[in-house]
Amino acid sequence: MPIVSTETGGSPDSPVRIAFSTLAFPDASLAAAVSLGRQWGYAGVELRLIDGELIDPRLPAPARAQVRRTIITAGLPVVAVDSSIRLTGDDPGPDLRRFLELASDWESPLVRVFGGALAADRAERQEQLGAAARVLESCVPLARRLGVAIGVETHDDFSASSVVAELLALADPDWVGAVWDSHHPHRVGEPPADVYANLGRRILLAQVKDARRRPGGDWELVLLGEGEVPVREMLGLLAAGGYPGWISVEWEKRWHPEIAEPQIALPQHLSVLTEWMELKP
Repeated sequence: MPIVSTETGGSPDSPVRIAFSTLAFPDASLAAAVSLGRQWGYAGVELRLIDGELIDPRLPAPARAQVRRTIITAGLPVVAVDSSIRLTGDDPGPDLRRFLELASDWESPLVRVFGGALAADRAERQEQLGAAARVLESCVPLARRLGVAIGVETHDDFSASSVVAELLALADPDWVGAVWDSHHPHRVGEPPADVYANLGRRILLAQVKDARRRPGGDWELVLLGEGEVPVREMLGLLAAGGYPGWISVEWEKRWHPEIAEPQIALPQHLSVLTEWMELKP
């Protein structure tokens, strides 16, 4: 798959292929976010917020050009452009095509999408999966032309990798794959070994976060290694399977303002990941 090429760029300052999501910076400009990320030692950036806002697929040309200039100045490759697209939603195709164009403009090899909601009724669910696959297939010619893959995240009603795999079985294996979010499969009771068995070579990006369950059942995001999400096991499976893609830290400060500031969380995540991946110089 295009995203897992070992030729993908990285920071010349670090051999570690670890990126961070701008979701950690709800109150900062993109320029400030990427500057800090590079300063802390990250090798790539996953674009979810631009200047604190979710990415608008209809971003005008001057703003698109400014993002490109900012990224080039920072010297960090864009490992993914994250959309809010739900494949089972109403007419997601046009926005997905716009996101593919954005990713191409910013030299990113991947657009992240969500699967969305699925009905409980089996027949309706199968119809939704078929419709989602048709959306993906309709966008594959553009994805191929631009060199940008589409990754379906383990999220929402697709949190279990088995559901993502069911959809991927209906989609082009060269240009459609999976984004493995470490938390959501664990949250629904799926161990990393099952995730890897289900998605394997179709994993395009690995997003890591840690969390622990509160007494009431809700989840609290915590610094890496302080929760119960088996991130280290996930990394071991990826390494053993020869995964050459990016590991991206998704610190969800935008959605959870109560969690630690990025100045604390992102250096801590990078330090722990580097140690766990045994890539420390």
